[in-house]
Amino acid sequence: MTTDTSFLTAFANDTGFEGIFERQVQALGKPGDLLIGISTSGNSTNVIQAVKTAKSAGIKTLVLTGQSGQLKELSDAAIAVPSDDTQHIQESHLAIEHILCHLVERQVFSSNHAPKTTTP
Repeated sequence: MTTDTSFLTAFANDTGFEGIFERQVQALGKPGDLLIGISTSGNSTNVIQAVKTAKSAGIKTLVLTGQSGQLKELSDAAIAVPSDDTQHIQESHLAIEHILCHLVERQVFSSNHAPKTTTP
């Protein structure tokens, strides 16, 4: 959720890394949002806790994982790369993330959503 090193280090120093994303979901998430969780193994405790917290708050969840792990079962939707090879999973996740961004941008900025103009 964040690359804010001040938050990451302060929170982790006091409570550990397990709840680092969960806390951000609690603070920033609201019903109707979508949480995208990314875990190569599908078993990252901090991502699992964030997904559980999001679901209990009415936030939809999508996870990117490898072929294993419990996140696939916990989330509303999962894109699971059929591999156990970390580098292949992460390379695939990068491509998938770009595709998801493209699809969102296409939807948000399509001509159907552009302001209507009149010509003289």
